[in-house]
Amino acid sequence: MNSIPSVNLKDFLSDDVSKKQQFVDQIGKAYEEIGFVALKGHFLDEQLVSDLYSQIKDFFEMPNEVKDKYEIEGIGGQRGYTSFGKEHAKGKKEGDLKEFWHFGQYVEDDAKLEAEYPKNVEVSELPKFNTTGKETYKMLEKTAKYVLRALALYLDLEETYFDKFIKNGNSILRPIHYPPILSEPKAAVRAAAHGDINLITLLMGAQGRGLQVQNNQGEWIDAIAQPDELMINVGDMLSRHTNNKLKSTIHRVINPPQELWGTSRYSIPFFMHPISEMKLDVLENCIDEEHPKQFEDITAGEFLHERLVELGLIKK
Repeated sequence: MNSIPSVNLKDFLSDDVSKKQQFVDQIGKAYEEIGFVALKGHFLDEQLVSDLYSQIKDFFEMPNEVKDKYEIEGIGGQRGYTSFGKEHAKGKKEGDLKEFWHFGQYVEDDAKLEAEYPKNVEVSELPKFNTTGKETYKMLEKTAKYVLRALALYLDLEETYFDKFIKNGNSILRPIHYPPILSEPKAAVRAAAHGDINLITLLMGAQGRGLQVQNNQGEWIDAIAQPDELMINVGDMLSRHTNNKLKSTIHRVINPPQELWGTSRYSIPFFMHPISEMKLDVLENCIDEEHPKQFEDITAGEFLHERLVELGLIKK
């Protein structure tokens, strides 16, 4: 496969049974073959997207001494600001050429989880930044819920199988700023080749060249979405849960050609995480003689902790 398939969530949400089934088949096949789809018909409207980009540009343009006060020690970067070059891909020493912000879950009706998750960090200089981030978080979470419902059907599970695991899940909305490149990077890229940790990732801002996906032949292909599309990929948690039936594809963000070094790039992924207690044990109906169980039993919380250590965001 040499291109990213495009699907429309409105087909899944329609009352037309055949359209709904076609969506399930298309998205399931795409995630078996390349692990990425471009999705139209999501719950973000143009105004919300425009407002969010405006707010995040305003934030990242603030002086470093202002941004730095929002970098919170001791929480592995799970909320607030993470400064330039702090995160690196698994197995890489060089920090990625980016800075980013994390909005986390807005817990409802669960005191235990409210105590477990770090609190969201409020930016006092930009009140609209906080409200726009929360609204975007909610709309992406809603979109992700229906994508997972389609995948549950594809896996011959009950349609709402994932619902109880993602309600109040440890999901993250991450606006990223890739600043202009000022000199020849020695070995660093904007985001080194990696797989995502979580169940699925919904990416805003994949317009234009930069994001690349590795297909089954090991070739890098450009993943470019239309302005009204989200790029959605499978993460390692879901790949593990399905015994690698659904692929967590390696992807990267390459540096632009030298004539574009002076430009910033923004992208906004939403990492859909379940609650920590979710068991990622391989699903029984993804195991057979040709596909023996590939992964040890583990919870989502244990797996996340392992990976944050590997990424250099928390100490062992």
